[in-house]
Amino acid sequence: MHALPLLLALGCAATMAPAMLRALGAHTKANYRGRELPFPLGVLPLAAALLALGPLELLQRLASAGLLHPEALPIALYALGVIALGLLDDAYGAGLTGRPQPRGWRGHGAAAMRGELSTGLLKAAGSLGLALLAMSYLQLSSARWLLAAGVLVLATHLFNLLDLRPGRSIKAFVLLGAGLVIGSGDTRALWSLGLFAGPALVAGFYDLRERAMLGDSGASLLGALAGLWLVLTLSGIGQLVALALLAALTVYGELRSISALIERTPGLRQLDSWGRPS
Repeated sequence: MHALPLLLALGCAATMAPAMLRALGAHTKANYRGRELPFPLGVLPLAAALLALGPLELLQRLASAGLLHPEALPIALYALGVIALGLLDDAYGAGLTGRPQPRGWRGHGAAAMRGELSTGLLKAAGSLGLALLAMSYLQLSSARWLLAAGVLVLATHLFNLLDLRPGRSIKAFVLLGAGLVIGSGDTRALWSLGLFAGPALVAGFYDLRERAMLGDSGASLLGALAGLWLVLTLSGIGQLVALALLAALTVYGELRSISALIERTPGLRQLDSWGRPS
């Protein structure tokens, strides 16, 4: 029964995907190879999760079925919030100033110092507020609350940095999840995240096959789910280690090119290109 939210939401996403791609046909964006693809596919996990939520809640209440874990509320709060912030960035990334958006936290910080408003800055500030609010529902100590919020924000941002090639974000998410399940021997976090993780897998498949682009909304969701999985699985020490690694990768991504690092690293290069159409 615990797998039902994941399976139901995954089924909703798989069923809706062809129609969603047709609906996005007029909204396209050029990918790294210059191919115009439907964009942003982050709307698919949003729609599928909300569609699956109705029957799940009815079953939970009327049939007394324990389908949704207690942490479902903070998960939904953070996941839906970062999708909304990502959609704002996807829709109005260049519309607030009429100029190309600054890149990275340094660029957004510099724009803020000039008195300019960017969707990237709104996304960073909004995700921090959402993380603090969502983690307040887990009844953590103040130190663990701040630590968990930091993990969420950095994971969300890092997956946006990764989303420069088709399928890269979903591969990172799957590998991270597999490592956490194998390392902990516990699948509870997976079932807790299932309402959003199932549709994210479907969207990630279409992104990998270059049939659509996730956009910031889809990449932010994957980062949010990765951060939530870390918080729900790891101890305090484990989260400190995760925070340090996420911070190191984020700083590297701000200063150097993660894509260039992957391209010159055997093994990573092959993994990164696996599954993409030639």
